[in-house]
Amino acid sequence: MELQNKTILFLGSSVTRGSASQDTSFVDIIRDTCDCTCIKEAVSGTTLADIDERSYVSRLKKVDTSLPIDLFVCQLSTNDAAQKVDLAKTEAAIRFILDYVKNTFHCPITFYTGTYFESKEYAQMVALLLSLKAEYDFEILDFYNDKEMTEIDEETYKKYMR
Repeated sequence: MELQNKTILFLGSSVTRGSASQDTSFVDIIRDTCDCTCIKEAVSGTTLADIDERSYVSRLKKVDTSLPIDLFVCQLSTNDAAQKVDLAKTEAAIRFILDYVKNTFHCPITFYTGTYFESKEYAQMVALLLSLKAEYDFEILDFYNDKEMTEIDEETYKKYMR
């Protein structure tokens, strides 16, 4: 998809926000290099699972539905795994997000995962996301299983993937 003059809605937590790089993330780089409008709905420490008013689901419901969104990009939050959120709650949130975006914004959907780290819970979340692809029409940027992403230098990782 050509991104110039498009509007992209990003939903996520610290990586999407750019918390380790003075609030500059890949979202800002895409905006600046592709001449597009990027809406960054990102709050550090938040979960996909709808467990409080800061969750992905709660924040997505507050996005202006009249906005002409051309692409939706969602971070598969590591916070659900870190906070040991029940996988069923995370799955319900992902399903809600997929349905809501499809029915509200009528645009392509992409999820992206974090890079590999030792976590049984996050591995289960990634497997769940991959299994949902067969049921829903969306794309996945699977950095968790991408060998090149696991080999990035530590400085870059700390700056852009935390």
